[in-house]
Amino acid sequence: MIGDLMLQSPKFHPFAMLGGVIWATGNITVVPIIKAIGLGLGILIWGSSSLLMGWASSRFGWFGIAAQEVSRPILNYCGAGLCLLSGLIFFFVKADVELHPNSESIPLLIDRRTNSDSYGPSSSEFWIDVIGPKTRRFIGCLLAVVSGLLYGSSFAPILYIKSHSSCHDSMFHGASVYDLDYVYAQCSGIFVASTVYFAIYCAAMNNRPRVYSRAILPGLLSGLMWSLATYCWFLANNYLSAVITFPIVTADGRSVAALGILGVQRDYKGS
Repeated sequence: MIGDLMLQSPKFHPFAMLGGVIWATGNITVVPIIKAIGLGLGILIWGSSSLLMGWASSRFGWFGIAAQEVSRPILNYCGAGLCLLSGLIFFFVKADVELHPNSESIPLLIDRRTNSDSYGPSSSEFWIDVIGPKTRRFIGCLLAVVSGLLYGSSFAPILYIKSHSSCHDSMFHGASVYDLDYVYAQCSGIFVASTVYFAIYCAAMNNRPRVYSRAILPGLLSGLMWSLATYCWFLANNYLSAVITFPIVTADGRSVAALGILGVQRDYKGS
C-alpha cells in the first residue's frame, strides 16, 4: 500500500491479482517440501523449474504474452540448457531430513508444546511423516517441481496485460507498461489467496490449526523483505525484460541454497 501511494495509485487491474494467486498456490506446498527433502534441496529444485518456466514463457510467448527477443540467443539458450542440466542433477542430491531431531536443535517446523487443544496435533502426525523415505523423497521432489512451475508463471498475467495494452480491441487497451504499477495488484492477489487457503485449512483442522508462534514475527519480517525484493524484480523486468531477469534472480536463490547445503554437510561431517 505504501508503494502504491508512492506511485500515485496507478490503475488497479484485478486480472493482475491472478499472478499473486498463482504464487500463493505454489507457496502452500513449501511445508511438505521442507519436511520431505529439506529447504536447501527444495529451493534448488523449485528454483530450477521456476527459472525454466519463467524464461520459456517469456522467450517463446506462452499464455498469450508477447515473445521477448534477446541480443544473443545462443548464449541465452546455453544458459537455459545448463539450468536444465543442473536441475536434473539436483534430483540425485541426497538430503538428510530428520523427522525427530536431537534435543540440542529447535527446528522451525516443529512445535514442542503438548497442549493439543490449543495447538493442534503434534508434528509427528503430519501426513508426509508417515510415508516411507523413498516415496517421501519422490513426493517432495514432485511438489518442488510443481511449486517452481507455479512460481515461474506468476508473472504471466502482468505480462499479458502489458502485451495487450496496445491492442485497440483488448480490454487492457491503454494499460500501463511500467512494471511497478502492478506490484500492488500482485501482492493483493497473494493476500486474498493466502487468506482463503488459511480459512480452508482452519476448517479442515476443525478450527485447531498448527500455528507456530515463534515463526510469526520472522514471517512478517520476511514478507516485508520479499515485497521490497519484488519491487526490485519488477523494476529489473522493466529495464531488462523478464527473459533476462528470471534466470538472474532465480540463479541467485539457487546459489544461496547450494551454499547452505554445503555448510550443513560440512557441519555434519565435522560433528
